[in-house]
Amino acid sequence: MTRQDANRPFGRLLTAMITPFHADGSLDVDGAKRLATYLVDEQRCDGLVVNGTTGESPTTTDEEKAAVVKAVVEAVGDRASVVAGAGTYDTAHSVKLIKRMEDAGAHGLLLVTPYYSRPLQDMLYRHFTTLADAASTPIMLYDIPPRSARELERDTIVKLAAHPRVVAVKDATQRLYDAQRKRVESGLPYYNGVDDINLAAYASGQVGAVSVIAHLVGKQLTEMFDAHDSGDVARARQISDDLLPAVWALQDSTQGLCAVKSALAARGLPAGPPRAPLYAAEPETSALIESLLKEAKIS
Repeated sequence: MTRQDANRPFGRLLTAMITPFHADGSLDVDGAKRLATYLVDEQRCDGLVVNGTTGESPTTTDEEKAAVVKAVVEAVGDRASVVAGAGTYDTAHSVKLIKRMEDAGAHGLLLVTPYYSRPLQDMLYRHFTTLADAASTPIMLYDIPPRSARELERDTIVKLAAHPRVVAVKDATQRLYDAQRKRVESGLPYYNGVDDINLAAYASGQVGAVSVIAHLVGKQLTEMFDAHDSGDVARARQISDDLLPAVWALQDSTQGLCAVKSALAARGLPAGPPRAPLYAAEPETSALIESLLKEAKIS
């Protein structure tokens, strides 16, 4: 893996990568390699997050998750960071999954707040500390209360930041002010996890994004961040404005990973159908996605 800026431990732009399947629903390992190569070499992504929710982690087995990590590391691990989702709502299972992901070659781990059971803040602290103690690779905490039903509160993040393996946060709270306070008080690098506020989050001090839409517009997001870094805020804003139809296409036209799989398949890239309870986009929805991408000048 190429060495990353210490302030951006996993790079600046990471794709929350889908997991390609064959038409029969089985894992497409070669497709994962080809897609990873495309995202790094053509979409200019610094890293890939595999086995996250966009990677359909709820419906892939631990064996499949390890196979995806191994394949992606083999394909791009010398020039991009590979971060593996290993968080579940079962602490003991998460510990085992951490070991599987590390043995498969992951450079880092994405650990989501346990979902559904809604642990209290002291319980979340104990959960994440247990996982961090079990890990040997850097950890990105994943704060996504709209899905987990429990937020990582500021005091909890500040305490977790003291652990040497907790090095970043993926923030999907959709609240920039609260994220800014957490970032400042914890000292942790923050990555935006909500594609419709990528520029706003970056301008507020977040170091990059873990993006779903980067599957199709990684180059444009990189150009937007570059423009902002160079002081050309007007250019960054224009790119963000121009991407609005693509954000709508890939996030709001249907369920997000289903939209991305439709768009990738339309371009001959590895995707395959999602696994139930998710289903492939209907033809009229796929047509809408392509119309919106065309409006955003995405080929």
